[in-house]
Amino acid sequence: MGKKRVGLTDTTLRDAHQSLLAARMRTDDMLPVAEIMDEVGFHSVEMWGGAPVDACLRYLNEDPWQRVRKLRRAFKKTRLQMVLRGQALTGYRIFADDVVDEFVKKAVGNGIDIIRVYDALNDVRNMERAISATSKEGAHVQGTIAYTISPFHDIDCYLDTTKKLKDVGVDSLCIKDMAGILTPMVAFNLISKIKESVSLPLQLHSHCTCGFAPMNYWTGIEAGASVIDTAVSSLAFGASQPAAETMVAVLQGTPYDTGINLPSLSALTSHFKAVRGKYREYDQASADVDINALNYQIPGGMITNLLYQLREQMFSDHLAEVLQEVLKIREELGYPPLVTPISQMVGAQAVTNVMMGGRYKVISKEVRNYIKGLYGSPPGPVDENLTTKIMGDEKPLSIRPADLLEPELEKARLETKGLTQQEEDLLSYLLFPQIALEFFWRRANQGIEVLKDK
Repeated sequence: MGKKRVGLTDTTLRDAHQSLLAARMRTDDMLPVAEIMDEVGFHSVEMWGGAPVDACLRYLNEDPWQRVRKLRRAFKKTRLQMVLRGQALTGYRIFADDVVDEFVKKAVGNGIDIIRVYDALNDVRNMERAISATSKEGAHVQGTIAYTISPFHDIDCYLDTTKKLKDVGVDSLCIKDMAGILTPMVAFNLISKIKESVSLPLQLHSHCTCGFAPMNYWTGIEAGASVIDTAVSSLAFGASQPAAETMVAVLQGTPYDTGINLPSLSALTSHFKAVRGKYREYDQASADVDINALNYQIPGGMITNLLYQLREQMFSDHLAEVLQEVLKIREELGYPPLVTPISQMVGAQAVTNVMMGGRYKVISKEVRNYIKGLYGSPPGPVDENLTTKIMGDEKPLSIRPADLLEPELEKARLETKGLTQQEEDLLSYLLFPQIALEFFWRRANQGIEVLKDK
């Protein structure tokens, strides 16, 4: 058998701390070992996108764009990677095409090499613009399938999505098992079928919530996956990814050897063990296997944040009720994959339903917009009673949601005149308007440095 070296994408600087520490890790806790990470030989380092962009502005008093520039300066060899929610970017709604184009341009311009694009509903219409914008900017674009289990999700469904992604010009594919519910045999069969039908490199992303992920990686590699996502062991397992050390050791001496030396990871392990201790108030995730995730299908980052929110509201005794309500709402909404922003929408509505002591006494704006079709096409039919309650006799949208939106950049430019210090501030404002304005005020009054080039 010939060599089929497998690459590792390290998620320590993004998804690992999002899943275990509510996305609270500061850039200053990343930089001391960035140059060491750069020498390991990772396929790429995922360090941006997702919840940390929001967390930088909302909680950490940091400019998320500064994080990209600072890490780009530190990583001379390794490709930097981000995750992008398609037309929702790193926010929680659909944005106009001009915003998508500008965001991708600035992300690549500041140092991102690979953009992993997904849509919470696997609606490729919501991914096309980000994919074409990434290709235009010369970065590698990875089309992503959000994996879930439902009566409307089978291998044929996923094969159809991968073919559509190939047709719109992605450079590689990723299976994103955000809830850790993919099982080894399904991983083997799904990846085998995809590799038979689409001649693109395939990457596998999983979480250890149910304990399956390391086995998924082995069967996935045997089926043709060429890159897997891992984290340094001190921020691995639980709701996070498998440990890099584990997979390096497992694959050593096989045709899939990563080429990474285990000793090169030890300094990183020690550093992030100490860093994790600094964030213990956010470290809500248990290292135990939770096989119940097969039922409620909540992704790692959502579990951590949901637990934290419930404890803040002195409501954690009702977690089991909230999780059961998540199941009901997901079914009523047509079985969407529980990934951002849909996971937050469903989770928030579940908490509201339980706290109010009745179902849908208050319906969030996000759930209303979802039912109207403003997030895209649900996998299955939405509950008729819920649809009637919100829509009356109206029909949900059938067109691409962004086609309804006028360009947004110029309006935002007028709204932020005199408040911004860099072009990227306009994007931060569009993504998180009130949070960004508060950050701009603090920056102006507290002297936060703006590093203007990578």
